[in-house]
Amino acid sequence: MLKSLFAVIAAALLLGACDEPPPPAAAPPPPPPAPSFMVFFDWDRSNLSAQAMTTIQQAAAAYKTRGAARVTATGHTDTSGSETYNMALSLRRANTVKDALVKAGVPAASITTVGRGESGLLVKTADGVREPQNRRVEIVMDGAAIPAIFRDPAAYCKALSDKWRQFRTSQVDTITAAAMAQCEAGNYEPGILTLEKAHIENKLPLPAPGYRWPGQPYTAPY
Repeated sequence: MLKSLFAVIAAALLLGACDEPPPPAAAPPPPPPAPSFMVFFDWDRSNLSAQAMTTIQQAAAAYKTRGAARVTATGHTDTSGSETYNMALSLRRANTVKDALVKAGVPAASITTVGRGESGLLVKTADGVREPQNRRVEIVMDGAAIPAIFRDPAAYCKALSDKWRQFRTSQVDTITAAAMAQCEAGNYEPGILTLEKAHIENKLPLPAPGYRWPGQPYTAPY
């Protein structure tokens, strides 16, 4: 009788243990920070030094290891010179870096260039100071990969075309018609840029929520 009682208690304890929920799964590790690189320039120059080219090669290699990413090249200047001149100089620097990245194998459509002039100083200075650390372009790669469907520019070009046709149900203007024809012919970059511009100007959402090829709103021809 006693043995039977112990057996019943043991069985009850075993069943209770089975009813306990499993321990919570460990939280996944946080995503790695987006890689970034800095390219520095001589005073009032936008050409690339040997050291700058080495940095750009490193950035291009990092891009290739990620499979796909959005790249932003943001140009800066020091505080010498006028604000208007520095804004233009910062954009020239950003475009110079973009051209070098493209030559190193980064798709042009994946790169956005931004000029910030004297804003965003790395080293705070008074006006008119030639600070080398402020004459730079920052290369940043978005940590979020491009959605799989749009790693292929043909798929993205088609998605833009389809959405534009839905918007323009009655007619297709000449410029966007030519852009859609470029997509169909495999000439994706100019087709994408023209169709994106049309979408943005008409306040149409782009096909992938949260993703804009090449990563930022259209502001000027690439």
